[in-house]
Amino acid sequence: MPKNDPRTIFGWAMYDWANSAYITTFGAIVAAFFTGVIVPEGGYNGYSGQTLWSAVISIGAIILFLFMPVLGAVADYASAKKRFLRVFAVAGALITIGLPLVPDGAVVAFLVVVLGSQIGFVAANVFYDGFLPDLTTDETIDSVSSKGFALGYIGGGLYVLLALVLIILSDTGVIGLTVETASRIGIAGAGVWWLVFTSFSLRRLPDETRRVALPDEADRELRLIAYWKIGFGRTVDTARKMMGFRQLLLFVLAYLFYNDATQTVIGVSGAYAEETLGLSAQEIIITFLIVQFVAFGGALAFGAIAGRVGTKPAIMASLVVWIGIAVAAFFLPEGEALPLYVLAVFVGFVLGGVQALSRSLYGSMIPEEASAEFYGFYSVFSKFSAIWGPLVFALVSNATGSGRPAILSVVGFFAVGLAVLAFVDVEEGRASRSRWVIPEADTLV
Repeated sequence: MPKNDPRTIFGWAMYDWANSAYITTFGAIVAAFFTGVIVPEGGYNGYSGQTLWSAVISIGAIILFLFMPVLGAVADYASAKKRFLRVFAVAGALITIGLPLVPDGAVVAFLVVVLGSQIGFVAANVFYDGFLPDLTTDETIDSVSSKGFALGYIGGGLYVLLALVLIILSDTGVIGLTVETASRIGIAGAGVWWLVFTSFSLRRLPDETRRVALPDEADRELRLIAYWKIGFGRTVDTARKMMGFRQLLLFVLAYLFYNDATQTVIGVSGAYAEETLGLSAQEIIITFLIVQFVAFGGALAFGAIAGRVGTKPAIMASLVVWIGIAVAAFFLPEGEALPLYVLAVFVGFVLGGVQALSRSLYGSMIPEEASAEFYGFYSVFSKFSAIWGPLVFALVSNATGSGRPAILSVVGFFAVGLAVLAFVDVEEGRASRSRWVIPEADTLV
């Protein structure tokens, strides 16, 4: 694949623009829609909406934890990153379009469909992220990763702005729709946006022409079974070999903790704002819009900061701010949107930095010949970490009857991640790439 080609990189980054409409809508509309519309007043089987929402995020993370590394390894073996990206992105988008068809009160059905859309979103991102080391060099990987996130924040923010306008117009009675109907349209539209712009991105991504040759014994099996066996075997083997690469392991461990906290904040904030703070759908969407548009500048700013002080110090600075955000969220007053808007500015700034730089720092320490496999691991650790934060949030909120003590639980995850990251030697981690043993690729026939 060509390195640092502007046209290809723009096409790659536009997938962030495409799928960010979904993930932003997921936090800004879907979570609050679930707690406020789908879940009956008084809860469901004794559980509150935000407890159920947090629990299903953990369940989805467990499912993805089991399957992502295998898919990543298979994609490298079959040289199928683009093909897998297309399949999961299209499937996720179509499921999202069908999500609003679930009727009020159908709590279990709604959560099952949400799980399907989440699997499509995260699985597609494994193969999208896997292109990053292929398209960049060490000198450009930070800026390109930041560019992808920056376009994603703008794309997601622009779409949610359109959804907000529709909801406001419906609330005033101008267009003859109820707020609930407008919210359903906004959710479905995110899937349409995802589908349309994915098509544009795929047209600019190069087709892969090489794959690792299958072992002789695999030729006697069905191709699908062979790929799954090989994929699982390579995943186990890579996990075993990774134990000898201390710096990469330390980074993964740090990322496991602080990403857990980040994903918990993103995943439960809509439900927290609706159920604990008592804010309206419009106020919650405005909050997410602030996050999105500030995150655009944050992603670019942290890319520049990383160029001056280094990627690791920039991430560490963002984690200190995240700890302050979690503490401040505990003290937010009920029924007042302005303090949440102010906090959203800080969230947006550090969100862009921690996501973009973590992806690029990891990408700079892995062998590019097996990038999809290693980004499969990256996704696995993301999903493994995302199990615990929402689970702790659900347990604490259910035990205390409030989301306020639960939101403080993320402080510990941020603090541990920050402490472990301090011990990572980035230069040693990058130098260790030459010690990985990757099978030679043969021409695809």
